[in-house]
Amino acid sequence: MAVTLVNPAGLPEVPVYRQVSVATGTRIVHVAGQVAGDADGRTVGEGDLAAQVEQCYLNVATALAGVGGTFADVVKLTVHVVDWKPEQMPVLLEGIGRAAAKLGVTPAAPASLFGIVALDVPEHLVEIEATAVLD
Repeated sequence: MAVTLVNPAGLPEVPVYRQVSVATGTRIVHVAGQVAGDADGRTVGEGDLAAQVEQCYLNVATALAGVGGTFADVVKLTVHVVDWKPEQMPVLLEGIGRAAAKLGVTPAAPASLFGIVALDVPEHLVEIEATAVLD
């Protein structure tokens, strides 16, 4: 595996991700922001943040698999949520948990979360992009 996830001493431990990733692989993979669309481009979970987060993670996993990668190769995730409010965190975590259960993984790469005004279409509530390093 090309990625080691670390919580260095002196930084807070966050239960859903690690503060630092160290990559030693040779191929850098940038996954475009994934929205809650199925393979035919139809929005999944309209109006349901947890369902859309789940679909975004599944789409990131599909993109990674297409180039020989998995969530174990992810060094950074960036999450953009429309009209984000901190009280939505349990719903976001529910979606991540459902995706993790389906994928059999614990996505714990360093992550950033941004509240934004809008995405490409009004039905999309969240977009997740990833950077991975493969051997």
